[in-house]
Amino acid sequence: MTDAKPMRADARRNYERLLTEARRAFAERGVDASLEDVARSAGVGIGTLYRHFPTREDLVETLLRERFDTQAEKARELLLAEDPLKALYAWLVGFGETSAVYRGLTEMLADAFDDPESRLHASCAAMRDAASQLVDRAQAAGVFRTDVTVQELLLLLHGASWAGSHLPGEGGTERLMALVFTGLQTSEQRGQRAVSAPR
Repeated sequence: MTDAKPMRADARRNYERLLTEARRAFAERGVDASLEDVARSAGVGIGTLYRHFPTREDLVETLLRERFDTQAEKARELLLAEDPLKALYAWLVGFGETSAVYRGLTEMLADAFDDPESRLHASCAAMRDAASQLVDRAQAAGVFRTDVTVQELLLLLHGASWAGSHLPGEGGTERLMALVFTGLQTSEQRGQRAVSAPR
């Protein structure tokens, strides 16, 4: 939300309607859905939409904020888990689900990682920081490869998420994520007990 002051009641109603219609449009047509259609469905003009959300990324970030906050909290909880490899995988599954919630979102998030001007950059950086602690813990335990950076890991997961959405049937994304994750475990870990989809 870009307004610094408390909204008037009518402005708040418009804001909430825009979010509702954007959520529906993005779920049906992806993050490239027409913002004019979003505004029309919400019963407001496109100028009202842009007053609340100056860019498409502002709108996406607002819709995803709760998911990002949940992922950050989940990372803090998983740092206390007994098994660092299962903890990392559990967090990555949630991250993959978030990045795949709307068609086209994986590409948008991947671009935002290296674009400080993006409205999604801060959220992506927060996700990278959350993952970094879990990766460091798994690497220190000798169960996760040390030649992989956190950003490379997240981009690999973005790719698996995108590819999985193009596979027929259910479960494609999780299967590809599990395959990627197995390949990133140390050879010693794979030889002892590969953790491809820990629960």
